[in-house]
This record gives sequence, structure tokens and C-alpha cells, in this order.
Amino acid sequence: MKKYLKILVIVLFISCENDKKEVTNFVEVNQTTIGNHIERLASDEFLGRKPFTEGEVKTVNYLKDEFEKLGVLPGNGSSFFQDVPMVEITGTPSEKMIISGNNESFNLEYLKDFVATTNKTESELNLDNSELVFAGYGIVAPEYGWNDYEGIDWKGKTAVVLINDPGFKSGDSTLFKGNEMTYYGRWTYKYEEAARQGADGLIIIHDTEPASYGWNVIESGWSGARLIIESDLPLLNIESWISGESAEKMFEISTMKGQDYKTLSRNKDFKPIPLDLKVSVGIKNEIKKDVSKNVVALIPGTDRKDEFIIYSAHWDHFGVGKAINGDSIYNGSVDNASGTAGLLAIAEAFKKSEATKRSIVLLAVTGEEQGLLGSAYYSENPIYSPKKTIANINIDALDSPGKMKDLTITGFGQSEMDEYAKEAANQQNRYIIPDPEAEKGYFFRSDHFNFAKIGIPALYASGSYEGFDLSIEEIKKYNDNYRINKYHQPSDEYNSETTELSGVQLDLQLFFNVGFKLSNEEYFPKWYNGSEFKAARK
Repeated sequence: MKKYLKILVIVLFISCENDKKEVTNFVEVNQTTIGNHIERLASDEFLGRKPFTEGEVKTVNYLKDEFEKLGVLPGNGSSFFQDVPMVEITGTPSEKMIISGNNESFNLEYLKDFVATTNKTESELNLDNSELVFAGYGIVAPEYGWNDYEGIDWKGKTAVVLINDPGFKSGDSTLFKGNEMTYYGRWTYKYEEAARQGADGLIIIHDTEPASYGWNVIESGWSGARLIIESDLPLLNIESWISGESAEKMFEISTMKGQDYKTLSRNKDFKPIPLDLKVSVGIKNEIKKDVSKNVVALIPGTDRKDEFIIYSAHWDHFGVGKAINGDSIYNGSVDNASGTAGLLAIAEAFKKSEATKRSIVLLAVTGEEQGLLGSAYYSENPIYSPKKTIANINIDALDSPGKMKDLTITGFGQSEMDEYAKEAANQQNRYIIPDPEAEKGYFFRSDHFNFAKIGIPALYASGSYEGFDLSIEEIKKYNDNYRINKYHQPSDEYNSETTELSGVQLDLQLFFNVGFKLSNEEYFPKWYNGSEFKAARK
């Protein structure tokens, strides 16, 4: 509760800066349109919208057809599609991961205790008695004077690391960014760094609180077919997670028996510790190379039509997977039929509004659930010049039990997009706050991140903290229920009779209002001093 009281103080501070303004007479984003598109996209007909499946074909063609009905133009020359070459790897790990050493050994069971994947496009990959070395948080950060890999030749070895970064729950706001997760805390970074160091494998220890999701998310998200974009960057043979309970068993028979490995890892002078243990696990792969698609639509501007505001949302989800309570279709109603429907509703609103000076781009990207792949491909192969792209407004997983007083901004303090959001929120008699759970690293977990990486100021926000009619505590309970019982599970479904859309509509209206303002002025929003993305903009 202390955290939430602190946020309330920030709310009051921000709110007192804003005098109420009259609501600008923008075109309304239609709530019925939103609901109709969510219901259709999240139906079983679309088979969970997984790339490389019949669900993808249905989804991208549905989006193309709906944009055409609105009179929106193709966004990639004469096409509504941008091809995104991908590789689908269907890996079958060995049923057991064997941990051995010191005359003791034990087996971990696939899915129950561990998951294992690879981004290498080889038919079979193994860790065969690979030496295990504990590498703390698995971070090399020169600006913090931090190197968890120093002093070890990593060839042929497998690193074992913690999720998140040393600042989390440290009580020290100067240690990295305190509770706010840095990119060093993300699992994607940890695999990348271990590969750069020359390791054969990496095992991340799962812990629900610093990961911000339970083992059930690991189980569903790291099993079955996965998609990658081929790269020349170094890759690990095996990328793995193990449960916290399995990690405790491993440390109990290692050289670190009885030691507090979490506290040790927060020490700036930490050096990697050989565990005197070995790991064996293998994966057999089926490789399929194919092309997925981003869907791109354009509403041309008038006198500044070569400048662009990009609205983005990912259309993909997990398809058909492991059955839970008899349901195997991962419909992804909130994540992210809501955002994809939002693109169509916003496009409809712009078509009903007066022509804008700048052009509006509606970009529905593929492969977000597999690591932001569609937006990563777009950022490396942009259709519209990043220098001429004014801003990105990203829409992902909109959900609320009613209209929200707040607009929570993920990545608050990065750019002047905060000011645009503040003005638009004020017009709706709402206030803005920073993400109260910045430790969960949401800034690195949706497609706006890839726009930020190439210097485009991005807004990623939603009402998620306090309702007009529901309290902070009631909203927290609602959000916790979604995260525990629906997030990345088949139960994320749409019910037209019970799903509340007024809060979703209010957020989408705000996003439209922000884009409408940006599209009718000459100003380029700037990154704030101190943002790591400012240099990329220059």
C-alpha cells in the first residue's frame, strides 16, 4: 500500500498543475465498432491468431478487408501487407533436464520444472554435461561498473542467472534504477548477453514477483512452435528457464550450498561462481521458413503528407496450444484483439474527421508474442522514414471494468509525448501517472519499444489505476484477476454480455485526440534530456 500511496501523491502533484479545459470537439471513436471487432477477432474462428497458421491468414485478410471498407489506402505502396520473413522452430526438448555433480544428481521434468528453446536453425542441439556457472543477474553494464561474466572463459559452459536486475527490491534507488526494471532485467537481454559472452547455454531462474508473471506463463509461452527472425548475431545452443524450486535443489548440491545467492548477486563486486555441477538437455527441431505479415494502412495528410503519425498494435496471439480446462484456443481478447480493434476504430474516426495535415499510418504487426518480431522488422525496414515519423502511439491489451480517472504512462519521463497525453487526459477530466509497477519492465514488453530504439517518441498508456466509479483497491483486484487467471491463457475470451468497453473507448478516444493534435501541427515532440533514445533521434 505504501507504493500506491506514493503514486497518489504523484497524482495530486500532477493534477494540481492542470486546470480543467473544455473538451475539444473531436470525432467520437465508436464503442460499438470496438466491440464488434474484438468479438470477431477473439472468436474461435480466428484460431488464436498465431503467425504461420490459418489463423494468420484469416486475421490479416480480415484487417485488409476492413480497412478497404473504410476507404483507407494501402500503406506499403499498392499493398496492405509488409512481408516479415520468419523461421518457425518447433522444438521438442528431452523429457528430462539432468543436473549432476558431487556424486549426486536429479532430473527436472519438462514443463513442470523446466522449459528449453533455441533460436538456432539446426535439427538437433544439446548441452552435454555442460559446466554450470552462477552468473548473478547475467548483466554487463559498463555505465554501472557492472560485469557478472568477468573472469570466466564461457566456451562450453552454461550460465545460471536471476530474472530482473539488482535494483529490484534492493531498497536502494541508486542501484541501477531501483525498483524500475532496466533492459538489463529482461529475459531477452539475458539470452543476448550470454550468447555474446560465448556461453553454450543459459538457464534463467524463475521467480514470480521479479518476473511479474507465474510459471504458467513460462509453461505456455516457451513451449511448442516459436518464431524468430534470422540474425547474424551470436546465439545460444539452449535457452532455458527453471522453476524457483528446482533452483533451490540445484544450489543445495552445489558449491553455493547455504549461501544467499540473491544477496550475493546485488554486490557490485560479484564474480561468477562455478557450481561444480553439470547439465544435460537436448532439443530436436523441425524448421519451417515462411513469411508472416504486418498489415499497413494509410490515411494521407494534406500539406504535410510526408510526415507521419504511426498507430501500432499487434494482431497475433498464441494460436491453439496446451488445453486448460478443456479449452485449447488462446483467443487473446484483451491481448490483443482490443488493440487491433482499436486501430480499426481509430481509422474509422479519422475518416469521419476533417482531413489532417500530416498522414496517419495504421500498423498491425505480427510476432509480438514471440519477442516483438513484427515491429523489430519494421524498425529495421521502415516503410516511412523514421526522421519524418513524428510519433508512435502503441495500443496493447486495453482492459478495464469501467471508465478510468487515470492514464498510466509506461515509460513516463522519456519524451514530450507525456505532455500531449497530459493535455488529452485533462480534456477528459483525467490525470496521468507513471507506471506504478515499473519494476515489471512493461516498457520493454510491447511494440513501442522498437520505435523508441530508432528514435521515434512513443506513447504507451492506458487507464489502469483508479476508476471514476471503482476504487484503487477494486481496480487492483480486477487487474490481478486478469494477470493470474487470463493473461496468456485460453480464458482471455470476449463475452458481449459481460465485457465492459467504456474504459477501452475512453482510452482509444484519448489516443485519437493525441494523434489528431499531432497531425495538425508542425511541432516534432522531443525526447527529454537523459533519455537513452534521444541520441537515436538525432
